Formats: sequence, structure tokens, C-alpha cells
Amino acid sequence: MKNLKKPFVWAVISLLLILVGSIAASQFNSSAGDVDVSRIYFETPRGELSGLLYKPKDATEQPKPTLITTHGYLNSAEMQDAQAIEMSKRGYVVLALDQYDHGHSTGTMEKPIPFFSFWPHAIYDAVQYMYGQDYVLKDENGNGIIAVSGHSMGGFSSTHAVMLDEVDFQESGVRKIYSSLTLGSDYQWVKTLGYSVDDINNSYGPRTSGMVAAQYDEFFFGASAGGTVVKKNYVGTEEGQGFLGNPETSKAGEIYDVNGGKRVIYQPNETHPWNHFSKQSTAYAIGFYDMAFADYNDLVKVGKDGQSWMFKEFASFIALIGFFILVLPVTSLLSKLPFFAWIHTKKPAPLPEPVTIGSKFARYLTIVFVGLYPALFFSALYGGDVSGMRLLRQISMIFIVLSAIVFILSWIRNLDKNVKTGSFVLFVLSGIQYIILREQSRFFATTENFGAPIVNSIVYWAINVAIVMLLVTVCYHFVSKKPAGATIENYGVKVHIKSIVASFVTAAVTVAIGYGVLYAIDAIFKVDFRLWTFAVKTFELHHLIAMLKYAPLFFIFYFIIGMTVNINTASAKYDGMKGYLISILHFVGGLVLYLIYQYGLLFTTGTAGYPSESLSSIIVIGLVPVLIIAAIFNRYLYRKTGNVYVAAFINTLLMTMVTVANTTLYTIF
Repeated sequence: MKNLKKPFVWAVISLLLILVGSIAASQFNSSAGDVDVSRIYFETPRGELSGLLYKPKDATEQPKPTLITTHGYLNSAEMQDAQAIEMSKRGYVVLALDQYDHGHSTGTMEKPIPFFSFWPHAIYDAVQYMYGQDYVLKDENGNGIIAVSGHSMGGFSSTHAVMLDEVDFQESGVRKIYSSLTLGSDYQWVKTLGYSVDDINNSYGPRTSGMVAAQYDEFFFGASAGGTVVKKNYVGTEEGQGFLGNPETSKAGEIYDVNGGKRVIYQPNETHPWNHFSKQSTAYAIGFYDMAFADYNDLVKVGKDGQSWMFKEFASFIALIGFFILVLPVTSLLSKLPFFAWIHTKKPAPLPEPVTIGSKFARYLTIVFVGLYPALFFSALYGGDVSGMRLLRQISMIFIVLSAIVFILSWIRNLDKNVKTGSFVLFVLSGIQYIILREQSRFFATTENFGAPIVNSIVYWAINVAIVMLLVTVCYHFVSKKPAGATIENYGVKVHIKSIVASFVTAAVTVAIGYGVLYAIDAIFKVDFRLWTFAVKTFELHHLIAMLKYAPLFFIFYFIIGMTVNINTASAKYDGMKGYLISILHFVGGLVLYLIYQYGLLFTTGTAGYPSESLSSIIVIGLVPVLIIAAIFNRYLYRKTGNVYVAAFINTLLMTMVTVANTTLYTIF
């Protein structure tokens, strides 16, 4: 009973954090019960769209002005919490929409170019649905009192929706869209559909329209010759001035009368993803809708009421913390049961600390290298940078040649068995990496089996990092660790088959229990566990299938990185907090430095450290919390079980699901 008490107490604490955080988040999400929040699904000519519907209690009796808002390329409807909460509590009906092949929505249209399938019609298809609902206000002429809004690709979808609506207006005489506000998007991708800037600007007609064009946006609103991650001034560009009607002078935040409507551009000192988590951008949105819907102030509240969306985010963060804490006591409690107890293996005795200068230097050099390498070539491996990939292939070829020479000489001169074994392993690993580097385009391809383009890039980076970490570990083992007495047990690898099976089942049950709690919370409170872009959210069947396809590839990464951490913290010196810090350094040390360098220079000089790396730097922001948690799980569970398998399986199943459920996933081609 004593062994059960501690994990049981932590399980209760984690569940309390989840419950308290979710109740609080639900209260802020629903404006203390004044707004009904539900997830809806509806069929369209292009598939099935889903979203969170925020409906004020009195909307059934009195139709309301309505806002349809949506997310960008990597996200889902929940990223629109700020607008959804603030406008619904002011009396608007709000639909926070999952675009096709994001979140809970699915696109069944043909996808010759998948990227151009989900966003061009998502918002306007949602407009058609919402226009037909009794709780959505129309004027006496049948015009819809509906605003459309979106971030990034959602902004392109909103802009295109206005254009489609204006085309329909020419035939029907009815405008279903009353107003539009985009965040983090210019005309770049809308123009690829064949439109000119004039076509787009003329489509706004008399609608009140606005843009939030952050000065540090990584993608849009103007770029230097060296890249897009630079400070910008959109109102000073030809495109921005055209949107404002080409006034003699243009200024951010000023209202301009254009074609019978009003136009405005806001320029906060923010980055692209920062728009989601900004009181400033949210204040701009509130002020914009106050202006756009001023004629309907008898139906909605107008004014500068305090913002409350961030309290929902903080409460959801508490629940998120509880969710990840829950993993550890659940694993411990399961391990007390028959069969599950097989996850425990004999923990190897601590290795002695390095005593020679050479062995100490090798240890520190290894720790620093494995911490920095994942970031040094992130842009090359993730984005396919030509020069970076060429350098990696050349390094791989050098390793192949050198290891082959050493292996041949070791047989000719009958050198030590360790030299033969080590050189052969290095030769094989270098050859595998070279093949993977040469076949980069095949790994990047979005297919029916691997339909998440962002995940494809991440897993390609992860596998290459894992191979390099294994190369370094093999060298370190034969040069330093093996002479110090290290065996395969010190890596947490050598166990019986039954322990591996028990570890996998334990991981699967643990993750299933965690997501079971999430689904219960979603059903009762209509909230998930998140902070900003990092979220654990519910998923559909196709997400589960995708996770199972990607999991074996991610397992390679978590298994090898976990193994390298174990051997580098194998002495008694690292039994405490130092061991966790080294583990975190292995997983994310270089990535954190990458972000500091990238954004530190952007904010201080106006040009990022890697000005051409826009999407990749945003991906790193999302990877950091995932890998920090994975590092903690790896260290904790190795110390508890004596092997690498439980942590590797849990990290694989949990983090892969978190990843695929939060990004684009094409399921039908």
C-alpha cells in the first residue's frame, strides 16, 4: 500500500488540476453560461466542415450579427479563442471553423495540389451554411449580417470568400458577407488563384474591411531581398496603399472611406503566431467590429469591455499541466499490476565519472554536440535548403569513406575487436544516412499514406538527427564509455521481449487513459488542454490512423535520443536535477538557442538570424514544449524502470498524436 500511495496522490492532484482548469476554462469560454458552446458538423459540396459554435442564449429568439473566423495552415478552430470569446460575450453568434483537412473537418474534393484544396472555399462554404440558420441576422433586403475573419491561410480564405460573395451578388443582388477582417495575411496566395490586386480590392465593395499586419510577421506584408523574416511597414507598400484606396498619406490605424465602405490596417509589434495570443490584436478586432456593426448596437454590445479570453487560456494551461502530470502516476500505478510489472528491469550500476582530461573532454564535447546538432541543420533538414543538404551529404560521404578505411585496416593489421566493430557500425549508419539524405524529396512527398506535410518534414528531421546521434554515441562508446566499463545495459536497451511488450502495452493504456479524460472534458465542458499553439485536443479516426503510420518513424527518434541521454547521465552525479537538465539539453538545447538567435536579431535589428526561415522557425516554437516534456518523461521513466522502452513508447504515441491532431492532414486524394 505504501508503494501505491505516492502515485495515487499524484494521480488525484493531476485530475484535480484538469478538472479545476477545465471548469474555469469553460466558464470563460461560455461567458459564465451566457453563451452555448457546441461542436457542429455540416456537409458541403467539398466535404464536411466542423467548428465550435458560440451562440448567445437569446440568439434563438433574436437573430444576431454573426462572425465566422478560422485558423491558418498549422492550426484548428480553437486557435480563434480570442475572437470567439470576446465577440460572443458581446452578443455575436460566432463560428470558429476548422478548415478542410484540419481539426475535425474533412475535404473530399480532388486534390491535385493539396495545398490549394482546403482554404479557397472553406470560409464561403461556411457562410452558405450559416446564412441559412435562423439565429443569423439578415437585413430587410436579405443581406447577411455576417463578418468573416481568418488568420494566415484563414485570412486568404476570408478574402476569397468576399470575392466569391461579390460575384454572387452580381447575380442575386444579395451580399451574405457584411464585413471582413484578416490577420497575418496579404494577397500573396489569393493572387495565385489568378486574381490581380485590383480584382481583390474592387471585390470589397461597400463592406467595412480591415487587416492586422504585424510588423514582425514572418511571412507576409513585404520582404527584403534576403528573406521575409524582417520588420515591415505594410501601409507603406503599394499593395497596402491600394487596399486603403491609395490615399495621399497612409497611416496604420486610420480609417479610410473607399467605395462606400471603410478600410483600415493595424500594425502591431508582433510576429505571425503572436496574433493569436495578443491583447493588442484582439483589441483591434473588437474595435473593428464595433465600427463595422455600429448600426446594430441594439443587438450587440459596443465599447471597450475588458478582455477575458486570456483567462480561458491560462485555465486551459492548468488543465494541460495536469494532463502531462497524469501520465507518470498512471504509468506507476499500472506497473503494480501483473503483466504491467514486467516493465521494470534491473537498473545498471552507475558508471564511474571520467577521470582523464581526454575522457572529460569527450564527455562534454558529446553533450554539447548532441544538444546543438538538432538546431544547426534544422533549416536544411526541415526546409530542404540546397546548400545545407549538400554539406550534409558531403559529411556523410566522408564518414563512409573514413569508416570503410578504418574497417579495412583493422582487418589487415588485426586491430582490436572494438575498432572492427565500431568502424563497421559507423560505415553502415553513414551509408543509411546518405541514402536518406539523397531521397529527401520522397520523404517530403505528401501521399495518401503520409498525408501531413508538416509532419513529413518534422519526421525527416527527426530521423536524420537520430542517425547522427547514434553515430556520435557509437564513437563515444568505443572511445570512452566501453573502456570505463559501459555495457548495453547502461543504455537501457537490453531487456527481455516480455518487458518490451509490457512497455508498449503500458504506454498504449496510459495514453488511452489520458485521452479518455480529454474526451470526457470535451464532452462536458467543450474545452481542450492548451496554451497558445501547444495543445492536446480531440481527434477523428483518420488522425488515429495517421498516428499509427507515423509512430514507427518517430519511435526511432525517441528511442535513440533516449538512449544517448541514458549513457550521458549514467553516473551517480546525474541522479538528481542535473540528469533532467542534461536530458532537456539533449532534446531541445540547440533549438532554444536557435529561437533566441532568430528572434533576438529580428527584434533588435529588424532582420532575423535566418531571414529566409519563416515556417521552420515557427515549427521550432511548437517543438520546444513537446521535446521538453519528452525529455522529462525519458529521464523519469528510465530511473523508475531501468530501460528506455517505456518512455520511448509513451513519447512516440503521445507526442505523435499531439502533432498530427494539430496540423494539416490530407486523407482523401
